[in-house]
Amino acid sequence: MRRVTYSLGVSLDGYTVGPDGTFDWPGGGDDLFHFATDQVRELDVHLLGRRLYESMLYWETAHQDPSLDDSRREFAALWTSLPKVVFSRTLSAVQGSARLASGSLAEEIERLRAEPGEGGIAIGGATLAAEVAELGLIDEYRAKVHPVLVGGGVPFHSHRERRVDLELVETRTFDGGVVYLRHRVVR
Repeated sequence: MRRVTYSLGVSLDGYTVGPDGTFDWPGGGDDLFHFATDQVRELDVHLLGRRLYESMLYWETAHQDPSLDDSRREFAALWTSLPKVVFSRTLSAVQGSARLASGSLAEEIERLRAEPGEGGIAIGGATLAAEVAELGLIDEYRAKVHPVLVGGGVPFHSHRERRVDLELVETRTFDGGVVYLRHRVVR
């Protein structure tokens, strides 16, 4: 059965974006970008909330940007071909390989887990991930912790979550002090 992962950049004090709604934090560099590209390769589908979907729309046409280097073009090609399911109450249409969710989170995840395939199901966006976490459907948490304290914003983990015991599976340090932490949910 496919695993559901929640992977996102986070400040050291636990926020996915700062109080002003931006994510312009230091660290990672090309090494982290290549790592993120490798993670996308492992996916069969990506579930996104509206805000993350809209911010990732850039990659749908990035291949047209002549200043893009080869690694960014590679990511754009992977991203545009990756099936995506968008959860939104306000969007009426989406682009490319995305579709609007037709069922609840639990229904969509159950259906996607039952489909054949070896790749994972990624959750993108802290608000959507909080809803999936409340349902107890996340199998792995993958945090890329950036060396910055932002003092507020959107939290990586919902404060409504129940206790979840985790097992550390992997760590990795990137340029600029970004630390990747991969934890498996203990069931």
